[in-house]
Amino acid sequence: MSVLTLTTQEEVSAPPHVVFGLFGAGAGAGWVFDALCHRVAPGAAVTLRAPLDPDGAPIEILGRIGALRAGRLIEIVHDQPWRGRTVLRFAANGRGTRVRLQSELDQQGLEWLLRRRGHVLRNVHCENTALGLLTSKSGPGNLFAAASDNMATLALEEINADGGLRGHPVELVVGDDETDPVTGAREARRLATAGCRTILVATTSATFVAVSAAMADSDVLLVQTLMNEGGVGGGLRIQLGERPADQLAAAAGTMMHAAGGRRWFLAGNDYCWPRGTHAAAHEILPRLGGRLVGERLVPLGSTDFAAVVEAVERSGADVVLSTFVGADAAAFQRQCHEHGLHHRCLTLAPAMDESTLTRIGTDATAGLHAVSGYVESLDTEGNATLRSRYRERFGRWAPPLSTLSESVFEGVQMWFASAVLAGTDEPRAVARAMHGARFELPRGTVTLDGNGVVGQRMHVAEAVGTDLRVVTSS
Repeated sequence: MSVLTLTTQEEVSAPPHVVFGLFGAGAGAGWVFDALCHRVAPGAAVTLRAPLDPDGAPIEILGRIGALRAGRLIEIVHDQPWRGRTVLRFAANGRGTRVRLQSELDQQGLEWLLRRRGHVLRNVHCENTALGLLTSKSGPGNLFAAASDNMATLALEEINADGGLRGHPVELVVGDDETDPVTGAREARRLATAGCRTILVATTSATFVAVSAAMADSDVLLVQTLMNEGGVGGGLRIQLGERPADQLAAAAGTMMHAAGGRRWFLAGNDYCWPRGTHAAAHEILPRLGGRLVGERLVPLGSTDFAAVVEAVERSGADVVLSTFVGADAAAFQRQCHEHGLHHRCLTLAPAMDESTLTRIGTDATAGLHAVSGYVESLDTEGNATLRSRYRERFGRWAPPLSTLSESVFEGVQMWFASAVLAGTDEPRAVARAMHGARFELPRGTVTLDGNGVVGQRMHVAEAVGTDLRVVTSS
């Protein structure tokens, strides 16, 4: 397959060794494509904003440093918003430096860019069974979705290697909701038009709700893989993932014991999942001996959390329940660290995952905890083999696995097992087969009863640098 190369450049009034040494000074700083990188070394996580679309805003690229030549070159291997390689070359230009950025663009990346520019592409109907994946390749949710494409690809490659469904391969069709419900609904309709009779929705609950409403008259099965607050199940709507009530019940005692106090402050993004989690907190925490001392919600996509941090400090909270997601969660945690909040209280972030941790930085994760049904370090035989297969397929610099991406792998497996059991990929038959089933997965045993209630083990994990280490399981 041919690969295109997009090129842009910046001029900086400083010599190359200075510009190279200060690479990653911070998003918004206006320094070398607004790159954010906590250390310039192979394996370090990088976010940068490249002006590769002359008709729109800069494109945010998420990846890791794959190689470098001091003072001259930085190679970034990335999976968002497309899989590829971006190279920055630093060269003297008079008394300053020219930084030239070249980004490889494959067929999928080109199609993504054209849709981003508003071009209507001819929608090819898949000849074989098609499975849709709606994820967030751009927008604030792109951090937690970093490995979602990889996990769906890996699951289907393994299924197809074993003969596919009824002797035919299953095709994957991916859509990007841009972390926006309206865009998500439009992309879901595109996937359905391409022939996807089942769509895995691996993005925010706001998008799942919008997609569900927009496709009310469509005979398409929608499966939400990520943690969610429930309430949209039944028929052709299945919600997997962790529920806030289960997460809080599993983590509250551990957090209050570790913090040495019972005062909770609730802070998060203003959309349905954080609101649902806060509602669960108001019910569950007092029952377990907790005391609520404050609450703040801010719009998704916020970058300045000073007012929230100050409110937490004034409240005297022992534990912060952080319901920020993706880039917002990373920015909030960094600003908490800058204000020294980790010396005063602990943070429980139910949606925190390993991909987001890599964007926070090693020091700024101090005091941070998560609770979920899966972490990459989980010590199970199934998870060990999954990690090995993942790295073998996508390389050492691929984004880490997390409950938010690994759930996509399991969603594909659950869909396939149900289609085999039903003897068809007809959506209603698959949905019936999924209900009341028991699945043995890398995270362990997962059950789904006839009312859509998910059963799985919960793990409270503490951030150690950019890893999550299990503290307790229930």
